[in-house]
Amino acid sequence: MKVAVVGATGMVGEVMLQVLAERNFPVTELIPVASERSVGNEIEFKGSKYKVVGMQTAIDMKPEIAIFSAGGDTSKEWAPKFAEVGTTVIDNSSAWRMDPTKKLVVPEINASVLTKEDKIIANPNCSTIQMVMVLSPLHKEFGIKRVVVSTYQSITGTGVKAVRQLENEYEGIQGEMAYKYQIHRNAIPQCDVFEENDYTKEEMKLVRETQKILDDKSIAVTATAVRIPVVGGHSESVNVEFEKDFDVATVRKILHYTPGVTVQDNVDTFTFPMPLYAQGKDDVFVGRIRRDESQPNTLNMWIVADNLRKGAATNAVQIAEYLVANQLV
Repeated sequence: MKVAVVGATGMVGEVMLQVLAERNFPVTELIPVASERSVGNEIEFKGSKYKVVGMQTAIDMKPEIAIFSAGGDTSKEWAPKFAEVGTTVIDNSSAWRMDPTKKLVVPEINASVLTKEDKIIANPNCSTIQMVMVLSPLHKEFGIKRVVVSTYQSITGTGVKAVRQLENEYEGIQGEMAYKYQIHRNAIPQCDVFEENDYTKEEMKLVRETQKILDDKSIAVTATAVRIPVVGGHSESVNVEFEKDFDVATVRKILHYTPGVTVQDNVDTFTFPMPLYAQGKDDVFVGRIRRDESQPNTLNMWIVADNLRKGAATNAVQIAEYLVANQLV
């Protein structure tokens, strides 16, 4: 199986290659793709070296699968060209997520919607993936009315430039800024650009994508997204109002048996999820599970995941695994 990784030299692209190797995805020929300035450079995959190629070269090689992590504009331009030659594209940008003709997939939740005809498949936003992994089984059981989420997001979600900014600030070095403000010892209440309603794109992704993945537009979602000086993953404080009442022990049990979710929830032993310990792992971690005592049928949770893995690379590779297992490519 020929597999192209578009954006192979970027932060998420590198993790995608790592995840493909770790999970022994059946790659017979790897095609690393990047911008023109990286063409000709070499990357290593499973002990072999591969030369980075440009977009058109990759299309001419007709891979079965192309996993994109190269930004929305690149995806808009090039994903359809790959699809035209029969390649199935799994796209990690926001370009196709809200397109009504494209599927938005978290494999544990809704992979069954995929067919052979789906040639461009959207990978959801990192902060959405970890939240819906926890919300989905609870929605089935109790019916979600409303979600209030505040995110505390890793700088790795912005990319290499942001990591460099934090490292420079930590060392007291003046350098290129990924953010308008210092991130070291700071919290910036802006992830992505602002929309007309004064919410950021990141905040509105949590609203729109949650409704699409859970296939329920009646779920009310409101979000505040904050960037913090952390590299291990994103954290979320999530308040959920249900249609039906619930027992907290039942909630824990449901989540305990949810594939891809790990419950870390014991205040006696100070056991709860933290980005430091989520880094490099594929599961979504949930803890601080407790009833909201201010109103009926409402639950508080703390959800953490590595945004580069389950929030991006791992989810994309899991989609590819589902396609292969079900002979959809």
